[in-house]
Amino acid sequence: MNYEQPMTNDSPEEETMSDQAAIESVIQVYFDSMFESDGDKVRQAFHPNAKITGYLQEGLQEMDVAAFASFVEVQQPSAKDKGDSPILDVISIEIAGETAVARIRDVYLGLTFLDSLSFLKMNDSWTIYNKLFHVET
Repeated sequence: MNYEQPMTNDSPEEETMSDQAAIESVIQVYFDSMFESDGDKVRQAFHPNAKITGYLQEGLQEMDVAAFASFVEVQQPSAKDKGDSPILDVISIEIAGETAVARIRDVYLGLTFLDSLSFLKMNDSWTIYNKLFHVET
């Protein structure tokens, strides 16, 4: 069998750059969701089947998107409303076809988190499929 790649105007480098920009945009929506206590932005950034998992002082925490969105919404006043400075550092983004992994460091609720975000590209849009978090401080 002979399979042909669809013709596009974008070179692989241009496609990777546009994918990187799209992923960075989703990361910003994700960060803004927490910074602004906005559950709608959580639901915008995450795939409906995503899981949010990591260790807090109380032990292993596992949430689905609905639970995480609810958790984010009740953090009132938001960090933005309190006048906190936004702290977000995108450490790396690795893209492999229709999948990607980003490592980010952010401050949320007074804690510094190192997040590993797994992405899927579906219908030409990137979405967070899973989040693993580690509390650094």
